[in-house]
Amino acid sequence: MAERDNRRGNRRDRDETPEFADRLVAINRVSKTVKGGKRFGFAALVVVGDQKGRVGFGKGKAKEVPEAIRKATEQAKRQMIRVPLKEGRTLHHDMYGRHGAGKVVMRTAPEGTGIIAGGPMRAVFEMLGIKDVVSKSVGSQNPYNMIRATIDGLKKEQSPRSVAQRRGKKVADILPKRDEAPAESSQVAEEA
Repeated sequence: MAERDNRRGNRRDRDETPEFADRLVAINRVSKTVKGGKRFGFAALVVVGDQKGRVGFGKGKAKEVPEAIRKATEQAKRQMIRVPLKEGRTLHHDMYGRHGAGKVVMRTAPEGTGIIAGGPMRAVFEMLGIKDVVSKSVGSQNPYNMIRATIDGLKKEQSPRSVAQRRGKKVADILPKRDEAPAESSQVAEEA
């Protein structure tokens, strides 16, 4: 009997997920006209992340707002993706994401820039843990499509380590040498 309780305890420990932060992006009230009047329902859009490189989004529908948010949060936790971050604060390279008419452009930014993004995109970046990014939404203003386009772009993110591993090279072979660029510019300044 003690063995069985012990196994149950272990299972509970395994199921416990790390703390996730969540952000309610949009809530939509819909009504259905029936014989006795109107029935209201609610649809919620939630973004969930651990602020260390994992993010997901979900939508939930229910008769009450808290239930819709709970369903959306559960779905978001099931659909999380991992995104490699440069120095834990920004993207490795510029990206373009698209979903339907929603198009987004995301660019890496120097330290201290902050998150320059619209509402739904800002929620994704904050939950992901990005501190410096410049982004622009082009096209659809629908929050569902903006978030899907942002996630589509983030799925394309590749770290130099993953590219080097795929090519069978070292990371130093792929990244540009930092010492060469300043030396060339100083030579040009001396010649002028």
